[in-house]
Amino acid sequence: MSLADTRSPPPALLPRLRLWTRAASGNLLLTLGLVIVAGLTVGTLAVLLDPPEGAFRGSLIARFREPFGDYLFGTDQLGRSLLDRVAAGMPWSLGIALVATAIAVSVGTVMGLAAAWFPGWPRKVIQQLVDTVIAFPSLVIAVTVIALLGRGFWPLAVVLGLATWPIAARVVYAEALSVIKRDYVLAAKLSGVDGAVILWTHVLPALRPTLLTMFAFTFADMLIAESALSFLGLGVPLTAPSWGNMLSESREYLVNAPHMMLVPAGAIVLAVVALNLIGDGIALRSRKRARDAG
Repeated sequence: MSLADTRSPPPALLPRLRLWTRAASGNLLLTLGLVIVAGLTVGTLAVLLDPPEGAFRGSLIARFREPFGDYLFGTDQLGRSLLDRVAAGMPWSLGIALVATAIAVSVGTVMGLAAAWFPGWPRKVIQQLVDTVIAFPSLVIAVTVIALLGRGFWPLAVVLGLATWPIAARVVYAEALSVIKRDYVLAAKLSGVDGAVILWTHVLPALRPTLLTMFAFTFADMLIAESALSFLGLGVPLTAPSWGNMLSESREYLVNAPHMMLVPAGAIVLAVVALNLIGDGIALRSRKRARDAG
């Protein structure tokens, strides 16, 4: 046996090593993302049960305290704890993003399944509606509607959800078309099974990895959109400690107290990265299962 043979694995093992590496990386990404999201969820529930007083009550004596002193993340211009304010902002920022994502994915799933299942004029009507909504920038629509209806949790969540559902509809439509053509779905149709039952018991389970991946990525996009609108003063009420409002307040103190900007920005980045890790992890695992099944 030559020296080269002892250093390189047999050619037959290379595909298996690649599959094992991808599977391990997918599980690692998914686990890391789930751990971070679980921590954010526990923190949000804790805030809802016991809101931190330091998020709303400050002391002028404790203004602009640096991080890692008496206050872990420092204080703002009114002496309020930034850690408490970031925690108090989780139900606002994460809650709005979650509701908006649920609306977008739910409406998009229903529309996509309907377009895939019903050919002819129903499919054309849904496709035209999707193209019409996509033609308008979602943030512009959100800014216009919120300026007319006013700020608030539900107006912002509903507007963001209804402005972004066409993306989910297109993904579900493309995936559902291929699933409907599978043998077990065709057999169910020939057996006279009701269409709603087929969609619920056969098509939707096959779309589960796609829906979960899309939910994670849409959640991250909605969090960024909510923060952007709140930063512009068009999101939640100005008195609410959302992460976007905290970023907006920090603009005047970037030189004297940069930590006022870094703390909420870090929270947004952490949540977005975690959600993208979950989406990537689910996508990698679903691709591995598809290769194994094939």
